[in-house]
Amino acid sequence: MLWWKALILGVVEGVTEFLPISSTGHLILVSTVVDYPEAQRATFDISIQLGAVLALVWLYRDHLWSLVQRAPSDPVARSLMGKLALAFLPAALAGYLFHHWIENHLFNTRVVAWALVGGGVALLWVDQRKHEERTREIEAVSWQQAIWVGTAQTLSLVPGVSRAAATILGGLMCGLSRPVATQFSFYLSIPTLAAASLYSLYKVWDQLLVEDLGALAVGFVAAFASAFVVVEAFLRFVQRHTFLLFALYRIALGLLLIFWLV
Repeated sequence: MLWWKALILGVVEGVTEFLPISSTGHLILVSTVVDYPEAQRATFDISIQLGAVLALVWLYRDHLWSLVQRAPSDPVARSLMGKLALAFLPAALAGYLFHHWIENHLFNTRVVAWALVGGGVALLWVDQRKHEERTREIEAVSWQQAIWVGTAQTLSLVPGVSRAAATILGGLMCGLSRPVATQFSFYLSIPTLAAASLYSLYKVWDQLLVEDLGALAVGFVAAFASAFVVVEAFLRFVQRHTFLLFALYRIALGLLLIFWLV
């Protein structure tokens, strides 16, 4: 049964990590239903998060490798890498300072429910309002836009807000087009999720058990495969559509949870 639970949670992580609907919130809800062993959750969460982020790296490997190769001689490539590093810092600092408090006080269904609704309303408002799309290429993102997106990412420390939703909203509000806001959100997730996973792995290294490796591998592969499919489909979707469906889904799911809790 543990492998089936790992498969389900891996798919949930891969599907929701890069969509503006909150992977953390969905994992909290689904893990309550499937009852994945609490003692093994820390190492398992690291495994599926790494699977999702590696799928993203693989999908964008050509452009990412091009940036690395061009960086020594191309100021545009070097600048984009610097802007991603700058955008990474606010959430990294806030997470380092407040992670334990957030985990102890906010990781529950009630917070997730209200955050889903609030984030859905914000996504609906920002996406539907008229805004100037000043930036239509990711390498044209400015330093001011990068720090704005990075600051917005700190909101995603609250479970249910969604890292993708916070960064995409931040991008839209500072003049990025939908595709560029989405791609910048994707790229920003690489250092963010990798750093969070490696830091968590460092803390729980002594808890890794050989008998858990099978479930960890299943979760990793499930997250990788599902993220691989979802990321490409999502980027094609935002080139032609608004985020209306995701906003309505968040609001409906959040309200359903609130009524259930009541």
